[in-house]
Amino acid sequence: MTSAESTSIFTHSWSLYDLITEYNYMFHQEIYTGVGQLLKLRDDLGRYRLLDLGCGNARYLSPCLKQSPPILYEGVDLSEAALAEARGYLAGLPDPVVTLTRGDLLEAVEATDKTWDVIFTGFAVHHLMSADKARFFQAAGRCLAEKGWLILVDVVREENQSRENYLMDYLNYMRDNWNKIPPDQLEEACTHVHDHDYPEYFSTLKEMAAAGGLKASRIVSRYGQHYTLLFARSSLPQI
Repeated sequence: MTSAESTSIFTHSWSLYDLITEYNYMFHQEIYTGVGQLLKLRDDLGRYRLLDLGCGNARYLSPCLKQSPPILYEGVDLSEAALAEARGYLAGLPDPVVTLTRGDLLEAVEATDKTWDVIFTGFAVHHLMSADKARFFQAAGRCLAEKGWLILVDVVREENQSRENYLMDYLNYMRDNWNKIPPDQLEEACTHVHDHDYPEYFSTLKEMAAAGGLKASRIVSRYGQHYTLLFARSSLPQI
């Protein structure tokens, strides 16, 4: 299964994902407040280059970027509808070079010939199978600057929790709490999660990152199964 196949629900029905985030069911408000605070800690503010993999419409990252503007931003996503919206959300950035590309996140990070100070990805890597996640970390380690950061926002399994038990817990959470989503769309989202979500343990992600040269790691925040993780080559900021 490719990541292109696994994200097809959002390629064709971007509005569903946007509705889920509008009601903050995946803690986007809290998570991206933390991401904004994290970016402010960089010592190269105004000079850093950011690659956003699976950028969606950049609705939640764009305020962070406006507070701590990069000199270069490239967003990659499979959804043309999301990218069209991203152009609007990113329009207020103060004169960075903005590039938006329709494409697969794994292919994009493996193909890039640039060096990035920050690689960001939000709720996308868990769609990859384990071997492709390992490729992702290898590619990120290759193209990340010496003092660069990989910021990974994603769902994570509890240590020793099976995928089946994770899915049972998460689907119950969705059906019990996502009560403002129309029932047919909620079931569409549940089917997507059941069929295409492959979250890892944090320990597994740490091992994959270290194999790619990113030996420093930290949990920045956690809201239920929704984590913000930070990876770097050797040192991390005090938070």
